[in-house]
Amino acid sequence: MIINGANLSMLYKGFKTSFQKGLDEAPSQWSVVATRVTSTTREEEYGWLGKFPQLREWIGDRVIQNMKAHSYSIKNKTFEGTVSVDRDDIEDDNIGLYAPLFEEMGRSTKAFDDQLVWGLLKQGWTGKCYDGQAFFDAEHPVLNEAGKEVSVANTDGGNGTPWFLIDDTRALKPLILQERKKFQFVAKDEAKDENVFMRKEYVYGVDGRRNVGFGFWQFAWGSRQELTPESYALARKSLMEMKGDYGRPLGLRPTKLIVPPGLEGKSLKILNNDLAAGGETNEWKGTAQAVVVPWLA
Repeated sequence: MIINGANLSMLYKGFKTSFQKGLDEAPSQWSVVATRVTSTTREEEYGWLGKFPQLREWIGDRVIQNMKAHSYSIKNKTFEGTVSVDRDDIEDDNIGLYAPLFEEMGRSTKAFDDQLVWGLLKQGWTGKCYDGQAFFDAEHPVLNEAGKEVSVANTDGGNGTPWFLIDDTRALKPLILQERKKFQFVAKDEAKDENVFMRKEYVYGVDGRRNVGFGFWQFAWGSRQELTPESYALARKSLMEMKGDYGRPLGLRPTKLIVPPGLEGKSLKILNNDLAAGGETNEWKGTAQAVVVPWLA
């Protein structure tokens, strides 16, 4: 192949097509547990997290609900992936071998959001959320009906393999995927570029800006207890009884039981079997959908 502008442009388009193919075909699961939020600056403030205003009968003047403002922000990070193509491979028309490489780059780019989101969920017992507590914690501060601060849990602890029960029907899911700049496929393939001149390498890469953070802890239950019908029942009951400040019921509806591959069998028995272990009717059949996430392995 003669290396000129037209052929390099054709080469770029071919590599980008392979990249896009991988991007389009790669599976993704992060949206089960996270909401994508578009970012317009270096760092976004989420001081409104934790505010659950409730309605009241209008008697006399309006009552302004002065809820606690929280200091919680997510700072965007820049991520990149880069590969090089040797000039000799281009001159020898040996570029067919690179198509799978760029397709895999596309798949890797698509999977990166999963890597971020599920990685954060696994850190839920140590990572801080908007109220200063760990996302999964037994002492989240909430105001009761009398306006007194009490502790509320969204975990039952344990030391085993983590599993999660969530309500994914709300406008804001338990986690936040903050996107500042979509991943873009770019090239440095001009003769005057240092990589071409000094090392006869044509460089192609992808870069974008984003980060993840914790949303409403009330919308998720995390457990490291053994996954059994009893522990599932506790998680389900606890989520449905969850309240916001001043005793306002949140009306949560557990919809997804999220597990790593090692708990797939147990989750399916709880949610899909007609009969329980003792032969009686399985009361939990169909109460949620099992979501098996390889990123949680």
